[in-house]
Amino acid sequence: MNQPNYTKIYNDLIERNFPEKKEEFEDLLSKKIKNSLDLIKINNMIFNHQNKETNFFNQRLRSYDEESIKKILKYQISNQLNNRQTANLFKLSRNTVSKWKKIFALKNN
Repeated sequence: MNQPNYTKIYNDLIERNFPEKKEEFEDLLSKKIKNSLDLIKINNMIFNHQNKETNFFNQRLRSYDEESIKKILKYQISNQLNNRQTANLFKLSRNTVSKWKKIFALKNN
C-alpha cells in the first residue's frame, strides 16, 4: 500500500497556515518522514497548543506502523518501564501496550 507523502503535506500546511514557522521546521521537513513516531512528533511541534478535548479526539485517530511499535517496545525494555509508564509516556492505553507485546512476542519466535 502506498503511504502518503507526509513531508509534502506538512510543508504545504506550514506554508499555508504557519508561514512564520517555516524556518523553524525547515530542517525537520527536509528529510523524509519514515514512521508514525516522526509524524506524531512533527504534529505535536506544529500544533502544540491544543485543548484537552482536541488532544483526546486526535489520540483516538492515531495509528502506528510496525516500525514505530517496535521502537516503543524497545524503549520500554531499555528504560525498564512497565506497561503503565510506557502508556502514559506515549499517550496510549495500557491494553494497547500489552496487546503489542503479545503480538510482537509471537512474531519474534
